[in-house]
Amino acid sequence: MPDAVLQLLLPAECFLCRALLPYHESDHLVCPVCRSRWRPVTPPWCERCGQPEPHFGPCRLCAAWPVVLRRVRSAVWLDAGARDAAHALKYGGLPRIADDLAAVMARVLPPPDTSSALVPIPLGHKRCKARGYNQSEWLARALGRRWRLPVVVALLERTRDTASQTALTPAARLANVAGAFRVRNAECGMRNGRASSRDSPVHSAFRTPHSALVLVDDVFTTGATLAEAARALATAGAQAVSAVTFGRAVVPDFT
Repeated sequence: MPDAVLQLLLPAECFLCRALLPYHESDHLVCPVCRSRWRPVTPPWCERCGQPEPHFGPCRLCAAWPVVLRRVRSAVWLDAGARDAAHALKYGGLPRIADDLAAVMARVLPPPDTSSALVPIPLGHKRCKARGYNQSEWLARALGRRWRLPVVVALLERTRDTASQTALTPAARLANVAGAFRVRNAECGMRNGRASSRDSPVHSAFRTPHSALVLVDDVFTTGATLAEAARALATAGAQAVSAVTFGRAVVPDFT
């Protein structure tokens, strides 16, 4: 058994705690103990955006989202080891860690309807070239294998490279990604579509406009990126969009 011999000679270790991984876990990058320490995002929360905070009246976080974006859920809070794992996927050149993140997402989040398709959030050309891969695509593919759902990579594209959102206020985040996505009709074999308004499609660009599309991204902060991607899908004719992310950051108080 070459694999077993290789494991004895070069034992795998956890990326986070450096503990040796048992043979049956050697295809992982994060050990079961570290994965168990990631804190699930649990209710009570806003039924639409999943922000777990008390609400008195309408939720301010998702009030400006397009109508088509119906629900967003995140698997774990982005703290401690979960943040390190997400950074390894996004900045550390470890796309394979997406399997560990997706395993937790599939365990914590309810699976979408079987007619759904997963749509990764695309990267800008310069950023994707520099990074060598799109972390959201790796996450979507890993999640698709567990949920047995198709992944539609060529559906959305960035119209421009956007600035980093890390230090931006929620309003600045919305402005930063405004108009940053469009649907790639030709590559998906879809009909051309147009819309009478930003959220009210007249002609669907999708052959099956009633199919649910699930956006996949690594981290949720204010939802600006997901909202703008959903807006582009709505303009092309999508009627039902939801989203899932691995981590949820605590939204800073910008007031």
